[in-house]
Amino acid sequence: MAAVGAVSRALAELHARLATVDEGAVADYIPQLALADPATFGLALASMDGHRYAAGDALVPFTIQSVSKPFVYALALAGLGLDAVTARVGAEPSGEGFNAISLEPGTGRPANPMINAGAIVTTSLIPASGPAERFDRILTCLSAFAGRPLDVDEAVYASESRTGDRNRALAYLMRGAGSLTEDVEEVVDVYFRQCAVRVTTADLAVMAATLANGGVNPVTGEPVVPELTAERVLAVMATSGMYDAAGDWLLRVGLPAKGGVSGALIACSPARFGIAAYSPPLDAVGNPVRGVLALRELSERYALHLMHHPGTAPVTAAWDMHGEAVALVIAQGPLEFTATERLLSMLAEAVAPLPAAGGVVLDLDRVSRVDRASAAMAREELTALRRRGLTVAAVGEAGAAVLDDPDHVFATRERALAWCEQQVGASEPPDGQQQTGASPPDNRHW
Repeated sequence: MAAVGAVSRALAELHARLATVDEGAVADYIPQLALADPATFGLALASMDGHRYAAGDALVPFTIQSVSKPFVYALALAGLGLDAVTARVGAEPSGEGFNAISLEPGTGRPANPMINAGAIVTTSLIPASGPAERFDRILTCLSAFAGRPLDVDEAVYASESRTGDRNRALAYLMRGAGSLTEDVEEVVDVYFRQCAVRVTTADLAVMAATLANGGVNPVTGEPVVPELTAERVLAVMATSGMYDAAGDWLLRVGLPAKGGVSGALIACSPARFGIAAYSPPLDAVGNPVRGVLALRELSERYALHLMHHPGTAPVTAAWDMHGEAVALVIAQGPLEFTATERLLSMLAEAVAPLPAAGGVVLDLDRVSRVDRASAAMAREELTALRRRGLTVAAVGEAGAAVLDDPDHVFATRERALAWCEQQVGASEPPDGQQQTGASPPDNRHW
């Protein structure tokens, strides 16, 4: 599908360029993680409409590790409420590494749920009659976020359990201070299993998109956690998800995010999309080098920063057939990344039933503003349609910004349709024997 091409090509180009980056080192303090192939690199994005895009090794399985933390925190918030959870786990940035001893003096309360100490307490807060039920609830929750059943990598779990003395030490400190009230060994064992849940980059993109979508999985349509819970999780991710690099991340990328020592990284753009990367080599802070570079570039290229002003009104768009061989797509409002992704998805729908020599008119006369990145996305897609043999016309100043041939840009919709129909009619094969264009792939599947 054409819309799939627009975003997928951007991810593919980024993947091809960053795949050669050889900085960072694979985590080895958990022996099983040290076996990961450092060349593995996947990117994936899931939109609020359930459209999914991927590049590279997006279907390679790996363990979720610390990226499980925001989702288990969501489960705790949804079940217990904010006050009960914050009484045991704070919400302040620690400014320290993921395994730091960052406990509140006097109470032993960990700084936030994104560091290991806070995540261990969060895991202990999941209501259950015992460790088996607690883990079952966590696994069910993670699976609902992913939109499919997930499982555990038993080899990684065993490796973590054998080498997890620092996490046990943190847990005993908190048990002694009173912030952890459950049995230490049982809670830590559940935490190790939680970190060893197996996912793919594609899964993580959907999980991130579910948080960005107010707790509703955009692929399955199922509500996973309440909207207010999702908002609160995103807030903590924004301030604490990237550990002692959280401030620099928010400044440069501007999206709530969470990284993990397996090489996973997710970021959420509220009401827009979720994105994920996987690449085992980590930087000094413990975040994947290629993943950080990819999200920095995407944020800058497509103006994704939370503080960016997207415009005063949302884009609305519609399409219809004009005769049997020409499609008309109309949009109005400001065009930025999310609106452009939706517009190009609609454009793909419109051209799907066209004959191979059909035509499309993109009427952008009432588009109030189009940013440079969105214009480039649309221009690339229209160029791809023309290479397929379709006749393409555009309307208005915004149309001139997205179509690189001024002779195919018109002042009115009527003129564009008339010209497009004339071109299509001149190119029809004799005896009305038109070839139907190949059906595009379903963009709801990877």
